Amino acid sequence: MKIRKSASGGAAAVEMPSVYVPEDTDFRFKDNAGEIAIDTNFAAQSFWKDVLIRYVRKTSALIGLVLILLISVMAAVGPGMNDYTYSEQSLSQKNFAPRVKGLEKLGIFDGDEAMKTTTGSKIVNQYKEKNLENVYYWFGSDNFGRDIWTRTWSGTRVSLIIAVAAAVIDMVIGMSYGLVSGYFGGRTDMVMQRILEVANGIPRLVIVTLLLLVLKPGMLTIIFALMLTEWVGMSRIARAEMLKLKEQEFVLASRTLGAGSFFIIFREILPNIIGPIITQVMFSIPTAIFTEAFLSFVGLGIPVPQCSLGSLISEGFNSFTTHPYQIIPPILVMALLMLSFNLAADGLREALDPKLKEM
Repeated sequence: MKIRKSASGGAAAVEMPSVYVPEDTDFRFKDNAGEIAIDTNFAAQSFWKDVLIRYVRKTSALIGLVLILLISVMAAVGPGMNDYTYSEQSLSQKNFAPRVKGLEKLGIFDGDEAMKTTTGSKIVNQYKEKNLENVYYWFGSDNFGRDIWTRTWSGTRVSLIIAVAAAVIDMVIGMSYGLVSGYFGGRTDMVMQRILEVANGIPRLVIVTLLLLVLKPGMLTIIFALMLTEWVGMSRIARAEMLKLKEQEFVLASRTLGAGSFFIIFREILPNIIGPIITQVMFSIPTAIFTEAFLSFVGLGIPVPQCSLGSLISEGFNSFTTHPYQIIPPILVMALLMLSFNLAADGLREALDPKLKEM
């Protein structure tokens, strides 16, 4: 603003500065997306979509998942693919070698078996000797004339049911125990951890043996025995995650707003640790499968005529020197099952780990 005197020496006139009015052409938006390097595609996708993408990129995890699905489907439909049942016996057709229709013309799975004798070895084909041209045992028959194909997939079904049921129950018990122990802390945590150490110190075989003396041997007894012994690892993981998260700001905010302890535990903290929990469940399933197989192998598992992978391996072991084909199917299925669950769990662990996003 300028002040200018008049020519007559009178009052000064005030001269106001001119105001510049901007036009639309004077401004333009700066496109700096390339400078700040924002990945709009990554920012837009959800957490679980990101987990799926990371999981699919790991080849070993996909192989494990495909094997799990394939074995599960065969466990569901395999026993019904022929006319035999898992408990049907035919003593006139015992110890028959594997024979598959169509492949016998190629010289494989044709029912021939090399038998060792005192003078050497000879090829025996019981199908031809007994004139059973229309009889086929795809995995052979055992020493009671039962179809090994049907019993293998029936045993796989039993082992999967036991393992998955035990893992889910262990997840519920161990997760709840560990979350409550870690959240309350202090004397509560000390007492609960001492109880956990006592439960972990008792050998599993002792607990199972005592249960079998009280309860009837069977699937429910094995699930109950696994439930009593396999939840310790889950509780320790849940407690460790709780100790990391219970002092976070969102927990303090919920507590300030009046939320109860169990609401905070199961509605606020639990969703943030679901990744490690799922991973631990996946790793606990092959452990449960192996434990069930071990119990059945030593005679503390599924009673006859029912079968599991462990009982089938035990039966095949008794005739391994004379008829080795009887032990191969359950061993292969069990090995592939445990390997596939470990591969799938390892891939899931990497996919759910948020720290790997920067790698």
